[in-house]
Amino acid sequence: MMLGNFCSSAGFCWLGAFATVTLACTNAAGAEFRFDRDTIAFANQTVFEYHEGHPSLRKGSATRLDAYKRHCFVLCRTAMQFKKFARFEPRSAPLDDTSLAARIRAVTHRAPWAEPLPEDQRIVFPGYKDLREMSKARREFLQENIGHGWPSYFRISNARMIFQQSAGYQEETHARLNAALARGQFFVGFLTTYPRLSINHSVLVYQRKSVSPNPGVERYFVYDPNHPESPRELTWSARTRAFSYQKDWDFIGGFVRIYQVYGKWLQ
Repeated sequence: MMLGNFCSSAGFCWLGAFATVTLACTNAAGAEFRFDRDTIAFANQTVFEYHEGHPSLRKGSATRLDAYKRHCFVLCRTAMQFKKFARFEPRSAPLDDTSLAARIRAVTHRAPWAEPLPEDQRIVFPGYKDLREMSKARREFLQENIGHGWPSYFRISNARMIFQQSAGYQEETHARLNAALARGQFFVGFLTTYPRLSINHSVLVYQRKSVSPNPGVERYFVYDPNHPESPRELTWSARTRAFSYQKDWDFIGGFVRIYQVYGKWLQ
């Protein structure tokens, strides 16, 4: 038992050291991720209505018929897949709907944890300069072709929020986050406060901020599908060994647990 604990701790320390060194020495490709270019223009609408982060049932008049709900995981996955596997040719003529649907699905059916494709092997989207522009111009069409939201509720890895609640696991997650960004990868996280239900959400972490005003606190830029207008902020505190997420209309702010998704099969 003691040997097992020692090996686990040693592995974690090695991973943390690796992340620290590579972050210092590597200009992560995450810096190439531009919020105004590589995110999706439309929002994921929440199931509940929120007031200062507290949920309540929506009134019938407040529910739009075209509401796009329960797709935060899908939108994060899609943003990562387009960044890895697609490229855009704005000077070429746009595709017809059948061809466009086929290419969108060709991107979103690829394993999101796979290595990025070389430029000459990427799936081409003519007629648009980037994902942001295409998702704004073809909102409903993209929504129809990137996948359903309901499977997110039945992911096997969701069980971690019940069985992996320790601060030690969050420290390991923090080290994996830094290591992923140092390798030029992205980190899609499942945010939860289970057993409290103040947040049950997915975000894409794409860059670590270079400067933090508070020693021992690391800050990260986040694409949040509920807020396509601007980046949000995730923070890590070494003192409390915990993550926090910024306050907004749909979250009271503060403590969250984060679990990586789409980093490997069945995750």
